[in-house]
Amino acid sequence: VQLQASGGGLVQAGGSLRLSCVASGSIFRVNAMGWYRQAPGSQRDLIARITVGGSTDYTDSVKGRFTISRDNAKNTVYLQMNSLKPEDTAVYYCNIYNMSWRLRPYWGQGTQVTVSS
Repeated sequence: VQLQASGGGLVQAGGSLRLSCVASGSIFRVNAMGWYRQAPGSQRDLIARITVGGSTDYTDSVKGRFTISRDNAKNTVYLQMNSLKPEDTAVYYCNIYNMSWRLRPYWGQGTQVTVSS
């Protein structure tokens, strides 16, 4: 299983970042994918998800600011993050989305996003 997230960094509040995640073709082509984040001392949360066909859904805290997309030919899922806030600071991960996502054993290394005020 390959889940390689990248694109994080340090950005000022109000700025933008675009995250990318390359996944194994065997899991990417047939699964909905999600972006998740985990802040220090907090549980990992789902923030955006996208079906194979491109339907999307977002948690309220990022709705209108973040956009998830996928390129099925490249086995890659993206997260465009605009109007970033300090509370968006976290390690961001991608993974398969389904009802048992919390039980997934492998998450890759994630990518750190730090938003300064």
